[in-house]
Amino acid sequence: MENLKYISIRFETTNKTYTFSTDDESIRMNDAVVVETQRGLEYGLVVTEPFDKPNVNMEIKPIIRKATEEDRRQFERNKSEAGEARKRCQIESDKLDLQMNVISAEYTLDRQKITFTYLADDRVDFRELLKVLASIFHCRIDLRQVGTRDKAKMVSGVGVCGRELCCARFIGDFDRISINMAKNQLLALNVQKLSGQCGNLMCCLKYEDDAYKKLRKDLPKMNSQVEFEGERYRITSMNVINQTCKLENPDHAIFISLKELIEKGKYNKVKQKNESEEESVAEQ
Repeated sequence: MENLKYISIRFETTNKTYTFSTDDESIRMNDAVVVETQRGLEYGLVVTEPFDKPNVNMEIKPIIRKATEEDRRQFERNKSEAGEARKRCQIESDKLDLQMNVISAEYTLDRQKITFTYLADDRVDFRELLKVLASIFHCRIDLRQVGTRDKAKMVSGVGVCGRELCCARFIGDFDRISINMAKNQLLALNVQKLSGQCGNLMCCLKYEDDAYKKLRKDLPKMNSQVEFEGERYRITSMNVINQTCKLENPDHAIFISLKELIEKGKYNKVKQKNESEEESVAEQ
């Protein structure tokens, strides 16, 4: 169709955006629409103005319609009843002695399907639970196991910075976070302080990682032995933002710029580079 346009839509339960097509020229940003996804009929919010076809080869599904007032009321009813559905699922799970922590429930707009999300340390045989839930809710049941990072994203909370958790506010896909990112920023390797609400390393460690890698390029590691102006020192602190470092030996301590350290200091740069390349990456 010549008038076919494309629109990005976000659903309330996720921070990801999905692209759909439409020939309805009246649809604009912030409008509510009804679309069909792999889970069924869903109610979503338009987050972009219409744009030309994106450069992708995958099939792009059409928007079914602009949401009506009845769709909005049904969506709100589903949300209000999902809490009770989650509690009922947890009760039935406990009766069957399944080690599951049910954290959410979500109806499709037409209530043909309900998805329960749960945490569990191991795989759960929930075949009997499916039969029980189907007899209670009279619709298709989907049980989905997630990890602790997904739970934090869904439940949300306040981080150590005092703001809403990044995963709940804007992160769509989780990046790999490593302890080396903390090392690059010269942070104390205190796992408790470096961990987020989910118990894994904080996602924000990645935000400035590239900048710190660039700033620390060709610099020796902390506690390295260097020779400066004829004396041997140990690097006891380093501030790559202020471009300064502290050198100490048994007799005294000095503060110099990193520029001076690079230009006048003597240390084994080849060994330094090799050690850096061999560092293990502990991904979470």
